[in-house]
Amino acid sequence: MTQNTIKTNTGTNTKTAKAREAEARNIYIVDHRVGIEDRWVRTGHRGGVLWLTGLSGSGKSTLALGVEQALHQLGYQAYVLDGDNVRAGLNKDLGFSPQERSENIRRIAEVAALFAQSGTLAVTAFISPYREDRDMARDIIGDGFHEVFIDAALGVCERRDPKGLYKRARAGEIPEFTGISAPYEAPAKPDLVIDTGRLDIEASVHRVLDHVESHFTLVDTRLRVA
Repeated sequence: MTQNTIKTNTGTNTKTAKAREAEARNIYIVDHRVGIEDRWVRTGHRGGVLWLTGLSGSGKSTLALGVEQALHQLGYQAYVLDGDNVRAGLNKDLGFSPQERSENIRRIAEVAALFAQSGTLAVTAFISPYREDRDMARDIIGDGFHEVFIDAALGVCERRDPKGLYKRARAGEIPEFTGISAPYEAPAKPDLVIDTGRLDIEASVHRVLDHVESHFTLVDTRLRVA
């Protein structure tokens, strides 16, 4: 590659460990003939994962879809992986126990990593309540993992309650509901914090776009955010 060469070690350690583990089971990972940097040059931006985490009702899905639409209009290759959508398909066999929540996150992290390796910006919208699980996702995805804390207080989320879930959880109809009968562990050092209790959707989207422009867009093909 003769232009826009970018040095990166994204996912190197994870891939090596994964390759060793796979070979122990007689599985051999195939290397692509199109390099990750070539994919970046084609799209004008690095691949990666914006991992939106927060309580139910904090606005993760709304923000993720708004970011996806805005990035698409700006010429980025982006795709939303939403919690409910994934649980309706790939993870429909999983419940909401701590162990099943962990497996839910492991699977989606592996999928998001594939999106990132393809040069796509994956925007994930999952409660992902446990720090340990989010750390696992970071290890799987590598340097392209950016944790975005959707910081809305429980009271704000409960007043919104767009799906009526908090009301049912308070009535004891939904066991292990995050924020009510199951814990949510807020990120200790997120890459970005969006206070959706204070910011409207437009301002929230622009905060994320600014972050994307600063961390994922190639300098010499940078797209300006209006």
